[in-house]
Amino acid sequence: MMDYDFSHTEINLEQGTLVVTPAQFEFDNFTTIAIALLQRLDATLIDKEPSADLHQWLIDFDGCQLLLKAEHYSTSMWFELLVLSEIDDLIFIQQLLSRH
Repeated sequence: MMDYDFSHTEINLEQGTLVVTPAQFEFDNFTTIAIALLQRLDATLIDKEPSADLHQWLIDFDGCQLLLKAEHYSTSMWFELLVLSEIDDLIFIQQLLSRH
């Protein structure tokens, strides 16, 4: 399995999103990349909703449920909070990823 670099992130506190697109991201490889990301965070997949141009996974990170999304057209991948008040969890995820 490739060692993906998720350390270059961009957080939006107002929208509750954290862009985590690795440099070598390709939409068709989302599943492989997403599994590597979840393993790195020790997060759990709850449900997934794939489509032709948008993947959306519901995940659990230490009791916080959030979405992991990937879009074909923008070639990007990001976390999105379901509850904006859990922004501290998103900040913590960003800190964890920046250490790798």
